[in-house]
Amino acid sequence: MTFSATTVLVLALIAAIIVAIGIWAYSTANRLDRLHVRSDQSWQALDAALARRAVVARSVAMAIAGPVSDSERAEQAKQLSLLADRAERVGRADRETVENQLSAALSSVDIAQLRPQMVAELADAEARVLIARRFHNDAVRDTLALRTRRSVRILHLGGTAPLPTYFEITERATPAASTGLSVDTIRTTARIVLFDEQDRTLLMRGNDPKTPDVSFWFTVGGGVEPGESLRDAAVRELYEETGYKADPESLRGPLWRRVAVFPFDGDLIRSEELFFALRVRNYEPQAANLSVIERRSITGHKWCTVEDIVHLDRSGETVYPYNLDQLLPEAAAVASGVAHPEVRSIR
Repeated sequence: MTFSATTVLVLALIAAIIVAIGIWAYSTANRLDRLHVRSDQSWQALDAALARRAVVARSVAMAIAGPVSDSERAEQAKQLSLLADRAERVGRADRETVENQLSAALSSVDIAQLRPQMVAELADAEARVLIARRFHNDAVRDTLALRTRRSVRILHLGGTAPLPTYFEITERATPAASTGLSVDTIRTTARIVLFDEQDRTLLMRGNDPKTPDVSFWFTVGGGVEPGESLRDAAVRELYEETGYKADPESLRGPLWRRVAVFPFDGDLIRSEELFFALRVRNYEPQAANLSVIERRSITGHKWCTVEDIVHLDRSGETVYPYNLDQLLPEAAAVASGVAHPEVRSIR
């Protein structure tokens, strides 16, 4: 039995299509698996942050209990303690409701009644919940975006894994993390500790346009725009400042959180910075899309070793975040996939 050239060509074309579909299905299934793992891990991190907040809320309740004669404060403390207990024990289905009730109860606390150390602990606990919730919801969004595609559903590439769900709780209108200063701008910033093959990290050199003679160094990154995820903001800033296009999923973290209050271009800014880690092949950064203010304030860049950073600090050119030379080994391990980070506060 012989086949015509046309038949062979058609069969070859069909075989190529089947192979292409198979390769796509395999890579998509693997990507879905990674996204589900990321969603699960982000939920575990959020659950741990919520559990820690409940512990801190119980400590706050004890601190505000006051004398027995003050029935109002006693009732507030009792309610706060009760909600903290419920938050620790309630199932996933009712978790949002109880956590929202706990958020409302914490919002009603007059932080002037608390010791500064307690205020700081509460602020840190709430910030960790905020970061973990954003990270979890970002992971859920990315998973659902792929999982709900028609081709993925038709081929059942998601398997039997349940769909992840968002976790929505209100953010406090009067955060305990208040600095006591009147700030002009409050923003969330996504940053990347970028490493090359030699464990050097890329730092940008800049200055405040109001004080051009005073230089400082900082990691790549910038403010998160409305509707933008932390990862998307980080890779956008990386491209704008250095010309490198990264996959948001390749970022590791976030691993650090830093709250900074600083003057810039005549305004006082309060920035909550979240740091990711990423390892790339060495390249020469070329700005791709700097804003007007960035063109005025970013003056250079350098791939730095730990020794370079120490030298910069000693020469009077401040490096942000502080003690970066001591923090880099931790970030390098995260960037290499050796360590799995839990967000912690740095200066």
